Amino acid sequence: MFTGIIEDVGLIEGLVPSGDDIRLSIKTDKLDMSDVSLGDSIANNGVCLTVVAMSKHGFSADVSHETIKRTGFASYQSGSKVNLEKALQANSRLGGHIVSGHVDGVGEVLSIAPVGRYVEIWVKAPDELAKYLAEKGSITVDGVSLTVNQVDGAKFLLTLIPHSLQETIIGLYKVGTKVNLEVDVIARYLERLMLGDKAAYSSTNTDKKDISMAFLAENGYLK
Repeated sequence: MFTGIIEDVGLIEGLVPSGDDIRLSIKTDKLDMSDVSLGDSIANNGVCLTVVAMSKHGFSADVSHETIKRTGFASYQSGSKVNLEKALQANSRLGGHIVSGHVDGVGEVLSIAPVGRYVEIWVKAPDELAKYLAEKGSITVDGVSLTVNQVDGAKFLLTLIPHSLQETIIGLYKVGTKVNLEVDVIARYLERLMLGDKAAYSSTNTDKKDISMAFLAENGYLK
């Protein structure tokens, strides 16, 4: 579990193929590794990875074929920079929002525009994630906890303060940059909860009903 508050920007020093998987080596300057052990979790651009080896200035993690397929890791290479965050401890401040480290989809940066000291960035999410986007709601972009300031279909607007631009890889974004997205976990559980008993239906069951205005009215959610 993470908060989306980035602790360091790491550098990918190696990507070693191992069958369909890869061994990722990360160099970090500011991340405190003194309390990290083998088997611990560190989020890399929002992807929860398990530490399998450690060095004085970094760590290594294995990235599965499934993770490569579902995240931006397919385009990463030696020299790429990644946002790093250690797993949340029970006595830590929850400064961002609840982040699981499980990427829901890959988005694309559509535009970047300076506005005073801030920068506005429009991002296009996969269409299937549009229903989870809410104005003033939370979203995780490459591991960074951010607020959605405007929604237009599957597109959403982010407003970045100078600190976020300096302390994360967001300051390196260009139009066309692919980003890992994780939607608010509460929205996902709420969607499932609203199905009620119908959640037990198999996805292949033709009687399964999608959530719609009619479904909400039928089940007493609308008056």
